[in-house]
Amino acid sequence: MCCLPQHCLRDVLGSECKPNPNSSHTDIWRAMSLVATSVVGVRASQFRSSASSSALLPALAHRTRAYRSLMTPAGSGRMRLQVRAARLESTGLSVGFRAPQFELPEPMTGKIWTLDDFEGSPALLVMFICNHCPFVKHLKKDIAKLTSFYMEKGLACIAISSNSVVTHPQDGPEFMIVDAEKFKYSFPYLYDESQEVAKAFQAVCTPEFYLFKKDGRRPFELFYHGQFDDSRPGSNVPVTGKDLSRAIDCALSGQELPFVQKPSVGCSIKWNQ
Repeated sequence: MCCLPQHCLRDVLGSECKPNPNSSHTDIWRAMSLVATSVVGVRASQFRSSASSSALLPALAHRTRAYRSLMTPAGSGRMRLQVRAARLESTGLSVGFRAPQFELPEPMTGKIWTLDDFEGSPALLVMFICNHCPFVKHLKKDIAKLTSFYMEKGLACIAISSNSVVTHPQDGPEFMIVDAEKFKYSFPYLYDESQEVAKAFQAVCTPEFYLFKKDGRRPFELFYHGQFDDSRPGSNVPVTGKDLSRAIDCALSGQELPFVQKPSVGCSIKWNQ
């Protein structure tokens, strides 16, 4: 049986990929070829069904660190293929970085939102997320709860999806509406088709969190750019939102951060080619 984690193959190939209980080892090598070719440009001809696992795996590991494949016995001569999704960390931005201007549509309502719409708020949380990323999926319910709680306390909040819909159509506007309704997002979920806003924020991964603070008539300035909490998919660490919630508490109360910021970890933003 070919055991292929669906979220990883969707991240690579941009489409639904379900395991076939009748798959042969040839199917496994073919799947490995598709992954390698799509992600790191390895020619499919290098991954033939006749090749041994001892030859294939070092070659794939040598070509890329972003995607790692592991072949292990699954009993009775069967082999198990596991593909792990790419992980990126948010890059460091200096505290005080000013929030870039933006003008983005909200697919749910058709409204165009700008930075000026939040002028009267003491703090603004900007989140780069998407529909398909396993790191975002791991947090969606808790993101919805945390933002709803703090928006009642005066926090302004938006989420932005910047992924290419050519490679990942499941992140397109129509599916953003479905996600917003399913998880009852209380914040605008905006579509950055040109990806210019993601570039202006220097965003690199999903999820990525930017908390801006506003003092009086000064512009929004970066206060926190870090993780939601220590939990990751498959880590068995409970999702608490501890880091982000502490940062929001400090921003709203006028206190300094009492802890060192840890970068957010997630899938890479899928840039237009």
